[in-house]
Amino acid sequence: MSLANRILKVGASVTLAITAKAKKMRKDGIDVVSFGAGEPDFDTPKNIKDAANKAIGEGFTKYTPAGGIPELKEAICQKFKKDNKLEYNPSQIVVSCGAKHSIYNAIQVLCQKGDEVIIPSPYWVSYPEMVKLAEATPVTVNTKRENGFRMTKDELKKAITKKTKLLILNSPSNPTGAVYDKNELFVISELAVDKRIYVLSDEIYEKILYDGTNHASIASFNKKIYDLTLVANGVSKTYSMTGWRIGYLAGPQEVIAAINNLQSHSTSNPVSISQKAALEAILGSQDFISNMVGEFTKRRDYMIQRLSGIKGFSPFKPIGAFYVFCEISKTGLGSVELANRLLDEAKVAVVPGAGFGWDNYIRLSFATGMETIEKGMNRLEEWTKQ
Repeated sequence: MSLANRILKVGASVTLAITAKAKKMRKDGIDVVSFGAGEPDFDTPKNIKDAANKAIGEGFTKYTPAGGIPELKEAICQKFKKDNKLEYNPSQIVVSCGAKHSIYNAIQVLCQKGDEVIIPSPYWVSYPEMVKLAEATPVTVNTKRENGFRMTKDELKKAITKKTKLLILNSPSNPTGAVYDKNELFVISELAVDKRIYVLSDEIYEKILYDGTNHASIASFNKKIYDLTLVANGVSKTYSMTGWRIGYLAGPQEVIAAINNLQSHSTSNPVSISQKAALEAILGSQDFISNMVGEFTKRRDYMIQRLSGIKGFSPFKPIGAFYVFCEISKTGLGSVELANRLLDEAKVAVVPGAGFGWDNYIRLSFATGMETIEKGMNRLEEWTKQ
C-alpha cells in the first residue's frame, strides 16, 4: 500500500502510546499507577450533564451549523469579553470538536509548503505534527529552565526568517506549566506585529493557575496584534469535559470563515448535545473551577515535595496546568527507556519528555487522586533505591 507522504512524516503521540500501554496492563489485571493522561479526574459538573440530558429529551440531536450553534457563539463572545477583555462578534468564532481540532484547523488554513512555524520547546506533542500535516516546517526554539521555560524576545528574533508564517504560544503550558506574564507577551506581540507573523495562542489551561498567577491573552494588547492572533480554547480542562469534544477558536473573520468552510467538509459540525452542555458550562456556575484548582494545588505541592526527595529527579514547579515536568538527567537514562522501565518494573506510567522535545525530562500529571499520587510516589522512590 502506498500512503501519502505527509502522513509518513507524522510520528505517533507518545502521550497516547504510554497511556494505551498502561490501560492494556490494567485490563490484564495489573495494578498500574498512571501519571500519563492529561485530563482532570473530576466528574463533569451536574448542571452541565443535566443540560445535555435536557437536550436529548428535547430532541436536539440533529445537524447544527458547521461552525457551532449561534447561542454558543454568543456565549463564547461574552466569555472573551469578561475574562480576556477581547471583543469578538459571532462571525469571528468557530466551534470545533475540541481545542485540538481548532488548532489543527487553524494551521491547515494558514500554513502550506514553504512556510515556517515557530514553536517554543518544550512543546505539546501535537504541534509539530500538525505543522507537518500542513506541509509546512516546524522551527523549534529551545527555552531555558532558568527562564521558567518561557521564550525570550531574543530567542524568538533569532528564529524568525522570511518564511515565518506563524508562532504557536501555549500559556499556561503543556508540559511545563509555564505562564507568560503581560510584559513578556507584550514584547513578543511587538515583534510579531513588526514582522507580520500570525500568532496561534493556545489558552486551554487559562483557568488552571496557582500561587495567585493571572492569565493574559496576547490578543488583548492592541488592535494590531488582535488582528494577527487566533485564540484557541475549549471546555475540556476547565470543566472536566475532555470526552465531550468541544473547543473553539476566535480570530480574524476571514480566517474563521475559511476554517468554517474546511470544517463543513470534514466533521460537518460539533456534537449537538455537547454544544448545549458547553453552553451551560460557560454561562452557568463557575464554582467548580476554584474547587478543582484548590485540590490540584494540594496535589502539585505534594508531588513536587516527593519528587524533590527522590535521587536523580529534579522537578520544575508549574504555575499553571496540571503537570510536573521533571528532569531525569542524573538517572543516566533517556526518557523513553526510563518511562518503559518504570511501567514494566514499578508499574508506574509517566510520559517521556522526548515527545515534547526534551529527552532528559519526563512529564507526570497530577490530575488524579491524592491516594493514587502517594502510591505512585512510593513506588517510584522504591524503584530508584533498587
